[in-house]
Amino acid sequence: MNYFAQNLRTLRKEKNLTQPELAKALNVSNGMISFWENEKYEPTASNIIAVAKFFDISIDDLLLTQII
Repeated sequence: MNYFAQNLRTLRKEKNLTQPELAKALNVSNGMISFWENEKYEPTASNIIAVAKFFDISIDDLLLTQII
C-alpha cells in the first residue's frame, strides 16, 4: 500500500502549513498538493524527493510507512 497521500497530509498539518504554503515551498501549483492528498495525481519522482527532503524523512517512510 502506498501511504504518500495520507502521510503528506499528516506531515503538512503537523507543520501547520496550508496547501498553498507547502506548494510554494515545493515549487508546485497550489492545486497539486490537493491532488496528491486526494490521490487524483501521483507525484513525480522528483516531487517525492523534494517532499522527503522538505520534511526531513526518508523516501521509504514517506511512501511505505503510515505516519500517525
